[in-house]
Amino acid sequence: MGKPTGFQEFERVTEPYRNPLERLADFKEIYTQHEDQQLATQGARCMDCGVPFCQSAEGCPVYNLIPEWNDLVYQNQWFEALGRLHKTNNFPEFTGRVCPAPCEGACVLGISNPPVTIKNIECAIADRGFEEGWVKPIRPLTRTGKSVAIVGSGPAGLAAAAQLNQAGHSVTVYERADRIGGLLMYGIPNMKLEKQVVDRRVDLLRAEGINFVVNADVGGAGDKAISVLSLLAQNDALLLATGATVPRDLTIPGRAGEGVHFAMEFLEANTKSLLDSGLADGQYISAKDQDVIVIGGGDTGNDCIGTSLRHGCRSLLNFEILPTPPSERAADNPWPTFPRVFQVDYGHAEASQLFGEDPRIFSISAREFTRDENGKLTGIKTVAVDENFKELPDTEKQWQADLIFLSMGFLGPEHYINKDLDMELDERSNYQAEYGKYKTSVPKVFTAGDCRRGQSLVVNAINEGREAAREIDRELMGSTQLP
Repeated sequence: MGKPTGFQEFERVTEPYRNPLERLADFKEIYTQHEDQQLATQGARCMDCGVPFCQSAEGCPVYNLIPEWNDLVYQNQWFEALGRLHKTNNFPEFTGRVCPAPCEGACVLGISNPPVTIKNIECAIADRGFEEGWVKPIRPLTRTGKSVAIVGSGPAGLAAAAQLNQAGHSVTVYERADRIGGLLMYGIPNMKLEKQVVDRRVDLLRAEGINFVVNADVGGAGDKAISVLSLLAQNDALLLATGATVPRDLTIPGRAGEGVHFAMEFLEANTKSLLDSGLADGQYISAKDQDVIVIGGGDTGNDCIGTSLRHGCRSLLNFEILPTPPSERAADNPWPTFPRVFQVDYGHAEASQLFGEDPRIFSISAREFTRDENGKLTGIKTVAVDENFKELPDTEKQWQADLIFLSMGFLGPEHYINKDLDMELDERSNYQAEYGKYKTSVPKVFTAGDCRRGQSLVVNAINEGREAAREIDRELMGSTQLP
């Protein structure tokens, strides 16, 4: 806890983002500088709640010791706070930026008051650690002689690599893209997670002894192909952490043709071009002077909004088939579950500032993409729906659009790596493996993260990577000291 009466004395104050119109001029992070005194005051609001649901499975999948580091920040003991944070979370500088903070939704103070600003405090502790030089590579004292290959360098793969390396195993991470980081590198835009933050951590892991191989398409074809069977033969264990990268499509009339893109086509190409050339090479889908519609909400839809605005789109709308969320928890969404309430994310705020209104239109369903006689996209036809997604009569409408981005989630992993392995799949096409065990139906092969559980949060991927490392270590050594 922080100050015993702090929750009664101090109001919740979050760290502000940069001014919307200012940040729209660049792809730099949207966050402002941390203010230590304000964060100490916010740490003081952490109450003596008795049972801290914030660090339960409902609040934090990696079981962060949140009350402990809240109190340490309040006491100005930042170094000690970093130690407690790293005890459960390999990458707090990632989760402190991109996690939707289910911990705050589960905060006991949040039952009757605004919750503690846990996410702000977590990010500040991690950033302070790097700024002060407290985060240093720690190489294992001995090696076990066992080797593990990990396919996929997203949060699950990196977390597993970090843990297995500390256990003394020789770890090689294979990534099919040209940079390490997976979703962290190309799936999350720069304004939410600057890539120097990812590179900084990867450099640290490399200094600790982890080997990284880029442009390695395990199970694929072509120049970058690496045989998954050879990896299996050459290593004592293989972990698949390839993510859930098959997007959900919208198969309505007019889908074929230019102008309609999956969200990740847009976001990944933009980030690669930004890193390669500052967008000078033109190797991305430009929304400049275009009428843009984003179909689907969530983080990915919001990122499409923010990216389109930074390109200089002419107009922007965001369609959601779901009804407008309530301003407060509904009866079927009790504390400490994640609050499904109306929220304004950074892209929504930017669009509102630029165009004068929130870009979201709820309870709307797409019927047809419209095209001219040359096949060029001209827009989309929609219809309003009720809370059961039933179409409402006389609500058909035509919308103009030059670009439409589909952000409707992901169906599961790509399966070409399974061509030679022939692993069992679950009913949703994910790699079948029991939670907590992570073993597939193929000996020596484990799986973790979105390719096992389906599309989820970065913090869930970190949790699964850590737990899978524990089970691989147990399999290789007969017992494990990994948490």
